Parts: sequence; C-alpha cells; structure tokens
Amino acid sequence: MSTSYLPATTDSIAQALEAKNPSESISIFYRILESPSSSPDSLRIKEQSITNLSDLLRQENRAEELRSLLTQLRPFFALIPKAKTAKIVRGIIDAVAKIPGTSDLQISLCKEMVQWNRAEKRTFLRQRVEARLAALLMESKEYSEALNLLSGLIKEVRRLDDKLLLVDIDLLESKLHFSLRNLPKAKAALTAARTAANAIYVPPAQQGTIDLQSGILHAEEKDYKTAYSYFFEAFEAFNALEDPRAVFSLKYMLLCKIMVSQADDVAGIISSKAGLRYVGPELDAMKAVADAHAKRSLKLFETALRDFKAQLEEDPIVHRHLSSLYDTLLEQNLCRLIEPFSRVEIAHIADLIELPVDHVENKLSQMILDKKFAGTLDQGAGCLVIFDDPKTDAIYPATLETISNVGKVVDSLYVRSAKIMA
Repeated sequence: MSTSYLPATTDSIAQALEAKNPSESISIFYRILESPSSSPDSLRIKEQSITNLSDLLRQENRAEELRSLLTQLRPFFALIPKAKTAKIVRGIIDAVAKIPGTSDLQISLCKEMVQWNRAEKRTFLRQRVEARLAALLMESKEYSEALNLLSGLIKEVRRLDDKLLLVDIDLLESKLHFSLRNLPKAKAALTAARTAANAIYVPPAQQGTIDLQSGILHAEEKDYKTAYSYFFEAFEAFNALEDPRAVFSLKYMLLCKIMVSQADDVAGIISSKAGLRYVGPELDAMKAVADAHAKRSLKLFETALRDFKAQLEEDPIVHRHLSSLYDTLLEQNLCRLIEPFSRVEIAHIADLIELPVDHVENKLSQMILDKKFAGTLDQGAGCLVIFDDPKTDAIYPATLETISNVGKVVDSLYVRSAKIMA
C-alpha cells in the first residue's frame, strides 16, 4: 500500500477502474481512502471506493484484507451517518461470506464487530451482526453458543419492537431448534416469526424462507401434502427472484411427491417450464429415487444413494426421510416378491432381494405384526407361510347392531315402567 494519498475525486475512481490489473486498482482505492479530506463530496467518493475495493478483494479471494479493511475504516465511520456505516459493514461481511472456506474468519470478524459496536453504542448494527453471528455458529454446529446468543437477542429486539429483525431471529431460532430435533420449540419459533411477519411488509425472499421452513417442519411430521404446498410457495418466490434456494424448494417438492407414493408426478414436474430451468444433479437425484420407488426396486434405490450421495445423504432434510423411504421400498419389494407364493423359504427371498437373511426375517416379522400382510414365520423350517386375505364375515357387525338395538329397547321399556310405577 502506497504512503502517498490520492484526492477523493471521481477522477481518482476512474483511474482505479482503468488500471491494468486488480492489484493496481486495489492500491489506488487504498490511496483514495487515505485522503484527509472530509467534505461531503469526498465522503461520498470514499463510500464508492469502499464498495469497489471490497468487490475487488472478494474477486481476488483476499478475505484477511477485507477483515483488516473493516478495522482500518473505523475512524471513517465516525464521520458518516450510522445507517451508512451499517450498510458498509454488512456489505464487507457479505463480501467475506462469498469467499469459500472462510467460516472461522467470518465468526471471528462478527465477534470483533459486536465488541466494537457495543463500545460505540451502535445498537442497531450490533443486533444485526449478532443475528449473523448466530447463523454462522449454527452452520458450524456450535448450537449451544448460538442458542445462548439468540435468547438474549430475542428479548432485546422484542423490547425495541423491531419486527423485521424479529422475523429473521425467530426464523433462525426455528432452524436452530429443528437442528437440535426439538420440534415443538421449532414450531413455536416459526409461529412467532409468522405473527411478526403479518404485522409488516415482508420482502419476497424472507417470505420464501418462512414458507420453506414451514414445509420442512410439516414434512418432519409426515404431513407431506401440506409440506408440498409450502415448498411450492417457497419455490415460486425464489424462482421469481432467481434465488439459488429455488432448486432446493423444487427438490423438496419432489421428495414430498415420492413420500406420498406419487412418484409418477416427478417426471412431469421436472419437465415443466419452471422445472427445466433447474435441471441438474439435485433433480437427477430425486428422479433416480422416484424411478426406484415407482419400480419398487431396492437395488435401484441403493444405486441412486451411491451415485448421488452428495445430493441425498449429505442433504440433512432429505437424509431425514431416507430411512422411512428405504423401509417403504423394502416393504413394497418384499410384498412384490412374496405375491406368487403361499409358502416360501426366507433364504430364497433374501437371495432374490440381495439382503442378509436375518435382516429379511426381522423385516417380515415386523410387517406381519403391522398387518401389512397375513402370514406367519415357520422358524423351524426357515419358511414364510402366507395366508389368503381373510374375508370379513358380515354376521358379526350385524349381531353387534342387533344387540345394540335390543339394549335401546330395554332402556326404553325401563323408562316407561318407571313412569307407570310412579
């Protein structure tokens, strides 16, 4: 960085933008920021220089320099309004976030900014940086620290009645409790976010986030039809904004279709006008699972899991439903295999399905207890005996109805006799 400063003028900015390489542009912007002038025009030029400089540093992946830039700009923040300071600080933090592999740096940067904001008594900015810090801690799986930070922040923001920030924080709390598998608290926090959102205008992106979280919680409760409608609302919002989260909303929509045994609809959704925009590994993974489900093929399902591990097993939302989906497919596969038989060796079924005998035997016994089919296990002979579906005999319901009617007649006669005796 050069020691000689450049005057904060539009000419200096033009000089920086016309520089031959990014390093030279960065050096010129630093020199503009060193200008001692504090006139309104100079401050405006410096603000523009900061924006351009942070963009260049982000493009060059110089995260540490962005961090030191925030420290260097603290005297400058005293000269400009607090709202502009907040915009610059959040812009630089966002720039650091766009550089891959900077999670730890972002956390330490946010902690530094929280301390500085507390010392400078900048409450508005501190609360937003703390909310960002809580989100970063949650991503890093530091759940207890994030929860402690949020609990104090929620009380403070509710007292100030900052509805827009309150929606963000309640949403974050809902995600945090969901990660900790505390569904009642996750639902309560989401309800609080919806209540706050109803009182103000909520940007479409934030409304989409609320709908996405609602869908996730309903899917967790196995209410896939309601979850599908929420994911659809989220998808429409994100699709209109060209938000990258649109593909995940669409992916979860397809998951809901598969979970309610409507796998045939998946291909239609993917080939729709909106779906074609997001064709890629995420949708290919769900299509492979849908095909396996439609064909009741456990082998195809396991192939899909292996081929699309990043999209299926490493996605925490999809992964939560994979075990129940696997059980459903296993049951359907076993039902398909035992359909032609009245008595069959368990070892033969295990060979057909390519799974261990013990695993197949345990699953068959569970299915018999759950009344998925009528049968019994002959463990001495190592066979499964399948019974014909028992036909319901109409005489029993008719007998029960007759007894019920006789009871009513007796009660009526008793009431009449009591009146006569009186």
